[in-house]
Amino acid sequence: MKRLLICLAAGFTSICAKAQTSKRHVIYGMYMQWGYNAETYTRSNIHFKMSNGDNFILHHVKAHDKGDYDDIIKEPGEISIPQYNYRIGFYLNNNLTKGIELNFDHAKYVVTDGQKVHVTGTIGGQPVDGDSILNAENFLHFEHTDGANWLHINYFEQRPLIENRARTRDILTLIYKAGAGINIPRTDFTYHGDKLNNDFHIAGYNISVEGGLRFYMFRNFFLEATGKTGYVRYIDALANTTTAKGNRATHGIGYLEGIATLGYQFRF
Repeated sequence: MKRLLICLAAGFTSICAKAQTSKRHVIYGMYMQWGYNAETYTRSNIHFKMSNGDNFILHHVKAHDKGDYDDIIKEPGEISIPQYNYRIGFYLNNNLTKGIELNFDHAKYVVTDGQKVHVTGTIGGQPVDGDSILNAENFLHFEHTDGANWLHINYFEQRPLIENRARTRDILTLIYKAGAGINIPRTDFTYHGDKLNNDFHIAGYNISVEGGLRFYMFRNFFLEATGKTGYVRYIDALANTTTAKGNRATHGIGYLEGIATLGYQFRF
């Protein structure tokens, strides 16, 4: 997973570097960001197709995120355990107000255990249409916690709100973005006590919009705080267990995300 993201970032940077060989600039600058996030999710209908013939839907399922922010204190070197974000952006004009960015959100999605959900379909060769309590030992547990992992490309713009007295640089800007991309989750699934943390897998698509403020502490260092909302569709999430392969899950979710990042920019 990390190798894929490094290769994508390196390729993106290489393409932009080549663009500078022309007399007219295409890319005027670049920035990099790192930070953390928190989410709330809409309810979701999750459709499971199991290799043993079970085929059923959990209706209006509740889920939550899993920040794990205290792990930064416990293991300071493990900065990628919590829900994190990083961006690599490229400015498309001389004023550094428009651009594109490669955006990766390592969010976490956890179906809440103990809730009562309505189940329809077929389980054990028998039709089902009733309520059930979600429990890993007696029924199932489902989560994307080595990442719901939304990788996408954003178009962004920023507008100056406050400048320094000499009007030589921005201090505060309004920033807004819109983008789309793919999901690369690692799904942790338990079915009747049989658990497996599945492999990373391209499993669907996402779209989103985002807006917030960017505060320039210095000319090139900045803090960014944004709110984001979007739709994520998993069309082929792996739901294998240690003894059963070929299981798949499908579901869609809406979300609200709060993001705080630290960034650095420079001109070409």
